Amino acid sequence: MAKIDYYFATLSPYAYLAGDRLEKIAARHGASVTYKPLDLIALFSRTGGTPVPQRHPARQAYRAIELPRQARKHDMPFNLAPAHWPTNPAPSSYAIIAAQVAGGGDVGKLAQGFLRACWAEDKDIAENDVVRDCLSAAGFDPALADSGLLQGAETYAANLEEAVERGVFGAPFYITEDGEPFWGQDRLDELDAHLARSAA
Repeated sequence: MAKIDYYFATLSPYAYLAGDRLEKIAARHGASVTYKPLDLIALFSRTGGTPVPQRHPARQAYRAIELPRQARKHDMPFNLAPAHWPTNPAPSSYAIIAAQVAGGGDVGKLAQGFLRACWAEDKDIAENDVVRDCLSAAGFDPALADSGLLQGAETYAANLEEAVERGVFGAPFYITEDGEPFWGQDRLDELDAHLARSAA
């Protein structure tokens, strides 16, 4: 079975715009996905990235055009200035980590639920009620929000270190089992094609 390591941040608008395309690609190729949420701002500081407020005005202006344009392309609701962004990404990330370990639900749906809550539903994904609702909607025990915090914190930190070591510098970022990297939701077609070639 092919494997995909998926590095992302629960506050990333581009991870939101990926929708469920990664999961559909994985299903088409019989591939498994390992979800690796990480601290994107910490990743930027380690790999030369720049947080949005510190970017040149021209870059910020282009972002304000490109994000809604991509949302229209994929027919997804999108709020360029969500009410609760930025917020603390740790609670949602820990929940994904705990859910992946626990099993029994749909981790992809959970990740998408957090991203949609932020970028389309104006919810604060740092709030316990939001975390529990997203867990429940994805088929997980909402009590996972209250357990495994230590393991979640350790794995969250380890994901960052692993990402830096493997050349990840943004989100979403996908690495196949044979080490082929793909950065951005707009590279999912290339990921799909690579998996097809690898299986041929």
